[in-house]
Amino acid sequence: MNILDKNVEICLLLDFYGNMLTDRQREIMELYYEDNLSLAEVASELGISRQGVSDSLKRSEKALYDTEAKLQL
Repeated sequence: MNILDKNVEICLLLDFYGNMLTDRQREIMELYYEDNLSLAEVASELGISRQGVSDSLKRSEKALYDTEAKLQL
């Protein structure tokens, strides 16, 4: 899967299951995937580290994929 396909897939999952994430996780996902900001830009915007953004993205992506695997909407 190339990066563009993954981004589109994540955006679709975020639309379907975004409300299942915390407000902060959803905000980070939207800034990174929908607003196309870099890790550094998201970190600066929210006043957290780049590693914090990266960790949140990984956890959020896993939560979205797990939810899709269970519900298959």
